[in-house]
Amino acid sequence: MNERINDMDEVASTFYGDEQVTAIISLKIDSKEVEKAAIETAKFEEVIDVFLVTGDSDMIIKVKLNNYQHLKEFVTHQLPTVTGIRESKTLVVVSAYKENGVKKTP
Repeated sequence: MNERINDMDEVASTFYGDEQVTAIISLKIDSKEVEKAAIETAKFEEVIDVFLVTGDSDMIIKVKLNNYQHLKEFVTHQLPTVTGIRESKTLVVVSAYKENGVKKTP
């Protein structure tokens, strides 16, 4: 299993290189800790947006990071320090067609 994870890390690092990475992270949070988790998460410099949502997740955050290794560090070391997070799902943005209300050419 660790070999497979290392292979995936290598592929992602090669694909993204030192380019900035944008990710959308879906979080499930203990219901008693949602407000506190949102406040704590918003304090991270990497976090651009924080949304409390309905549905399968409790919170969605958008992050911008220096590169893939920075994303890995954020998800494995920084984010777990937030009170109440039970589960996370990270989606890495491949192309943005519109961001912050501005159309883009991918």
